[in-house]
Amino acid sequence: MPLNLPDRLPAIELLKKENIFVIDNSRACAQDIRPLRLAVLNLMPLKITTETDLVRLLSNSPLQIEVCFMKIKSHTPKNTPIEHMKAFYRDFCDMKDERFDGMIVTGAPVELMEFEEVSYWEEIKEIFDWTRSHVTSTFYICWAAQAGLYHHYGIPKHKLDKKMFGVFRHHVCNGFETLPIFRGFDDEFFIPHSRHTEIRREDIEQHNELDIVSESEESGVHIVMARGGREFFVTGHSEYSPFTLDAEYRRDVVKGLPIEIPVGYYRDDNPDKGPLVKWRGTANLLFSNWLNYYVYQETPYDINDIK
Repeated sequence: MPLNLPDRLPAIELLKKENIFVIDNSRACAQDIRPLRLAVLNLMPLKITTETDLVRLLSNSPLQIEVCFMKIKSHTPKNTPIEHMKAFYRDFCDMKDERFDGMIVTGAPVELMEFEEVSYWEEIKEIFDWTRSHVTSTFYICWAAQAGLYHHYGIPKHKLDKKMFGVFRHHVCNGFETLPIFRGFDDEFFIPHSRHTEIRREDIEQHNELDIVSESEESGVHIVMARGGREFFVTGHSEYSPFTLDAEYRRDVVKGLPIEIPVGYYRDDNPDKGPLVKWRGTANLLFSNWLNYYVYQETPYDINDIK
């Protein structure tokens, strides 16, 4: 089944070239079926790149999904044309009376700042609170995962001695192997990470309402689940395209920043040989399982009945 996207969104043409089935609103309106409504709060600086990464994964589902892009009013992005933002994004204040079956909140390039120092923190807190009464299941990624855990549960983040950068081996934690979110997963799987901070197991274990369901011996906590799957806090970037880490690495090299070759990413650890992609299957399973088991099968048919 196709993904229902705003007319003329650049990701549509980019993904059609990959033979991924997407349709625009005009065509979708002719179909007599209720699509899932999915809000995406995109806090990443390169909006179109992140949109494309997420749409690529969301389209791998038999469900029709209406994707609505949200932005915060208190921050103006510098790396995306204002025309694009006006065409495809809506302010939270214009969406807060609506309900959504699912929501994705992306990472943001502010992880070394204290949460309260982020210029749009007050609006972020309002959105996080709003999700609990207006969204069936929310999927927080990277900085958003840290921010959500901090806001809802008081979990602190900790600065790392060096950047967690690369593709790391993960596993499902004991006792959670049969969770629907992991249906089809291998015993070991790989996830990209790119961050300077972390959340720690010992802090999370102090909260009985939180479950660490996936982690890595190298990169630490990966997925924290709360409220029976109505909230997932995910520290990795399974949505990354094959060359995202490469672009980050080469950008930092050009800037003269202290950066090491991403772990387990390049063939023979040689940037000239390109990346060895080993996380796409897991990424598709993660997003499709979330959509199917925690959004589609849990959300009410009448979206106004979301509690």
